[in-house]
Amino acid sequence: MTKKTDINTAFLLMAQYGGKAVIPVEDICRDYFRHLTPTMLIRKVSTGELDLPLTRMEGSQKAAKGVHLQDLADYIDVRRAEALAELNRR
Repeated sequence: MTKKTDINTAFLLMAQYGGKAVIPVEDICRDYFRHLTPTMLIRKVSTGELDLPLTRMEGSQKAAKGVHLQDLADYIDVRRAEALAELNRR
């Protein structure tokens, strides 16, 4: 019998990122999208290839960009659900 354990992704991300609410794009690339540069990640979000909302700290195009911790947690949880569904189809 397999025991199911629920892990709160947002809580784990809070620990990983020291309680930051918004995680810089550079950190997201380093930790989760190593195959992308920050510029490429921003482009993929802008074109809709990645369903991950970016937060700008100001309205300026040059403003720092990041991903809200809960949005990243939701993204990771959706990707996990997709992976589990694929596994269960086998």
